[in-house]
Amino acid sequence: MKTIGVLGGMSWESTQSYYRMLNEGVRERLGGYHSARIAMVSVDFAEIEALQQSGDWDKAGDKLALAARQVEAAGAECLLLATNTMHKVADAIESALSIPFLHIADGTGSRLRAAGVEQVGLLGTRFTMEQEFYRGRLLDEHGISCLVPTREDRDRVHRIIFEELVHGVITEPSRHVYREIVTRLQAQGAQGVILGCTEIALLLRQQDCDLPLYDTTTLHVEMGLEFALGE
Repeated sequence: MKTIGVLGGMSWESTQSYYRMLNEGVRERLGGYHSARIAMVSVDFAEIEALQQSGDWDKAGDKLALAARQVEAAGAECLLLATNTMHKVADAIESALSIPFLHIADGTGSRLRAAGVEQVGLLGTRFTMEQEFYRGRLLDEHGISCLVPTREDRDRVHRIIFEELVHGVITEPSRHVYREIVTRLQAQGAQGVILGCTEIALLLRQQDCDLPLYDTTTLHVEMGLEFALGE
């Protein structure tokens, strides 16, 4: 079994899902007392969030590249960046590593393509929904086009992430808001919806929606498990 590197803390609410799911995945596959080999560095999200808001992506990339090298130095043989939004600086991180960088959009794109999905709704932070670093990779590498909510709905999705989910706050009214947005994306022609922020799966579950949901955390973890176990 290879050692999976995790660069987390953005936020730690979803990073703990990575840790749990990686270990559950190894236990399910290998049984007995087996657990995942993991090397992890967790950053202070306050520093990263401030750089997001100021638009200083270069500095954010430098910080995460340094943290990624620490993960590699700890013995990681691949890296999972446990956040969708900060894949905006994936190039800076990947260039700092000598181990494989497993891009979160690739795990999602592969699953969507296998399911025959060509057009999908995308929920995430405002950065992920509005910028090209994520949508562009899905289109260019996997042939999948993304529909995003209206500006008003994007504001709602973003606010709930930053004011509630990253702090571990889960409420029924917010779940209802997300369900309504998914319904509107379905009316626009979405064949499924990407939960393109690693915290959203803490709020929105498949039983809440008729449209298939694709949780990027789950799919990213599966990429890590396949790499570590040679599947």
